[in-house]
Amino acid sequence: MPRVIFDEDKCKGCELCTTVCPVHIIKMATDRINKKGYNPATVYEMEKCIGCAQCARMCPDSVIVVEKEAKK
Repeated sequence: MPRVIFDEDKCKGCELCTTVCPVHIIKMATDRINKKGYNPATVYEMEKCIGCAQCARMCPDSVIVVEKEAKK
């Protein structure tokens, strides 16, 4: 299963990643603020991630890494 990892302290809250996710699982966290003073992007329902990495490609600050499961 793919896994999306955010370096939340680098996130500036631009929300670009939320606009390109085809399964709409990236949302802005409303329960916390990062070191820069923004609500960071985060993934809800990670099990729905398809590993397309559109979010990582869209992020202007390289905040997102998508780990994909190795094929056997």
